[in-house]
Amino acid sequence: MSALAQPLAQSVVQSVDWLAVAPPTIAAVVALAVLVADLFVPEARKPLLGWASVAGLAAAALMLLPLLDGDRSTFCLTGHARVCSYTADRFTLVIQFLVLGGALLAALLSVTNLKDDHRRVPAGEFWFLLLSSAAGAALLPASRDLATLIVALEVASLPAFALVGIRHGDKRSSEAALKFFLSSVTATAVSLMGISFVYASTGTLYLTQVAQRIQHVDGQFHTLAQTGVVLTLVGFAFKTAAVPFHFWVPDTYVGAPLPVAAYLSVVGKAVGFSGLILVTVVALPSYADVWGPALAALAALTMTVGNVGALRQQATRAYSAVRLLAWSSVGQAGYLLVPIAAAGYAKDAQKAIGSTVAYALMYAAVNLGAFAVAALVGRTKSLNRISDYRGLYASNPAAALLLAFFLLCLAGLPPGVIGLFAKVTVFSAAVDAGLGWLAVVMAVNVVIALFYYLQWTALLFRAPEGEPALHRAPAPVTAALALTGVLGVALSGVPQLVLRFAATGLF
Repeated sequence: MSALAQPLAQSVVQSVDWLAVAPPTIAAVVALAVLVADLFVPEARKPLLGWASVAGLAAAALMLLPLLDGDRSTFCLTGHARVCSYTADRFTLVIQFLVLGGALLAALLSVTNLKDDHRRVPAGEFWFLLLSSAAGAALLPASRDLATLIVALEVASLPAFALVGIRHGDKRSSEAALKFFLSSVTATAVSLMGISFVYASTGTLYLTQVAQRIQHVDGQFHTLAQTGVVLTLVGFAFKTAAVPFHFWVPDTYVGAPLPVAAYLSVVGKAVGFSGLILVTVVALPSYADVWGPALAALAALTMTVGNVGALRQQATRAYSAVRLLAWSSVGQAGYLLVPIAAAGYAKDAQKAIGSTVAYALMYAAVNLGAFAVAALVGRTKSLNRISDYRGLYASNPAAALLLAFFLLCLAGLPPGVIGLFAKVTVFSAAVDAGLGWLAVVMAVNVVIALFYYLQWTALLFRAPEGEPALHRAPAPVTAALALTGVLGVALSGVPQLVLRFAATGLF
């Protein structure tokens, strides 16, 4: 019996490539360490937990460097070296860089936010939740089977619910968390049903095997497979805030602490879009005739509703600045969907996906910068209205210039060259795929977005009404502004660093 058990055990037990899984593992380990340390650290030294979290995220991001020398895989199917649950390829590393970098910048903003709001936000729980969510978000782009994909999606999402509603005694925060929770749980349920249908049709959860087997599904399972594809797409559409599954975004961003809203606007989108790319391009390329037109329609609807929603924001309304950024993020999600839809029509799907990733990198840097300026202004103007930014140049020239630069990048106007080039790559992906009508819709939406971005930019340099308020930037906020500003300017100077993804693809 023992002689038979030994080879069986050897076939089941695998060696783990710890270097490949290091980035999400470090974030998860630091999360647990911070949670335990919170029990013993006195109240006066709670800020140390924040700096430990920042250091942990920086260490996780640095562990991406040893992985640049080639693709690495682990947790592979016995006897099938290329059928694995975790793969650290080029796509994985770029998305993990975006996720961990975005979480790091959100953590820098949170250090000051927790200090200002320490009585209502428990520090230990906050940092544990942020790091846990970042660990799940970093795991998701490396997932190459549907089970790991859903687990990573939920590890990234569940802590985010609590982060949105973490303020004690804040009704807006509780309402935002409830809306976010209900919409996300619905999305997860729909995704799980779709994935279960795909599994029932193919008999496997591995993405590469799904891609092979779903082409040869028996006729009696064909309708089941198609239903599974559609339900899976609907579930991920919730996660990406695509219209009509976007209704939770404005209230969630307004009710959440501002650094958490910044985190959701970038890292949350990266999670949704990377999952959508893996499901469509890697697992279901043979169903491009289903998800291609569906995503094209969603892209057109999302960018239009998002930009019109941002256009309708009143400058004097409470929290109008955050609401405008929320609606703007919905519009930007529409642009991000365009190359994924184009991948369903294009001969070179990898190149189309590269355009999405290039745009996501630009959007992450400048959108986090815009939220950093909003966090700075919000320290003295708690209602954070667009009108509160009038004359910002008179009180804080550096913050005003940076916000103007970030808004011009989002609009796609010089000197925000990286924003212009990123939009051109998305536009060309649509044209190359034969989606001329979608390119026209995108062009119209870019013009609509110009109005509200330029209107806000002009307000920064107008004469202030009354005495200008002083906006003193604490060191962590200054660091976040400096990092996003330097990154935005550097990418505008050498946009080829990002745009090469659009030219070569990622897989």
